[in-house]
Amino acid sequence: MAKTHGAWIWYELMTPDAAGAKLFYEGVVPGWKLTLGTEETGNYGMIGCADSGMTAGVLALDEEMTDGGVKPGWFGYLGVDDCDATVAAIEARGGKCCMQPRDIPMAGRVAMVSDCCGAWFYVITPTPPGDGESTAFSATANTGRCGWNELMAGNMANAVDFYVSLFGWSLPEPMDMGEYGTYQFVDHDGVTQGAIMNKMADMPAAFWAHYFWVPSIDAAAAAITAHGGTVINGPMEVPGEDWIVQGIDPQGAMFSLVGAK
Repeated sequence: MAKTHGAWIWYELMTPDAAGAKLFYEGVVPGWKLTLGTEETGNYGMIGCADSGMTAGVLALDEEMTDGGVKPGWFGYLGVDDCDATVAAIEARGGKCCMQPRDIPMAGRVAMVSDCCGAWFYVITPTPPGDGESTAFSATANTGRCGWNELMAGNMANAVDFYVSLFGWSLPEPMDMGEYGTYQFVDHDGVTQGAIMNKMADMPAAFWAHYFWVPSIDAAAAAITAHGGTVINGPMEVPGEDWIVQGIDPQGAMFSLVGAK
């Protein structure tokens, strides 16, 4: 059985216009079906994918949230054995907690935190306990699932120490990216889930980018523009013969896709 602690198991889109996000993402990622939230669900919707599973949640930002500085974006959830203990350990290592641990019905105990360099993510102790395998992440191509998790770190060395000490990640041989520095791959339980690198100088803050699988990167890039989004990077080839594209959706959230050329 795979380990849940340290595994990326869920994703979430925060958006001020869930209905607009539904039109955009259903037109860009084949098989995605976005169900809008209701008052009963706390305005929390879901994104289903082509294999009939669920990939992500959709949190509709209200005026109070946006006035408080919450911006549109994509965020990942790391599974942990004990949410409260993990939050305490994160704070002890220089991270912060902006949403204290709380119980979410049908989900588990959840907190939102930042790492030692300011990149935000969630930690969750699932209910019932996860098996580390039935997650929204897929290392192999699976349309609509997340295939890669990439940290643009404020300080790569500090970030690597932070995550390895907390989540037990292992470090395969890194890749030299020349002027862009080192690209440090990270493994969880024998599976490469993503990588860590120093953020570019023009990036205002550290952040996690989560790449979702699409069958054709060219078709996805064209669909981004056709549905009112903006391509900001790519299509670009990456090691392993995959291609990536990054964009901004019409509601202002940055997103990332990976797939074949």
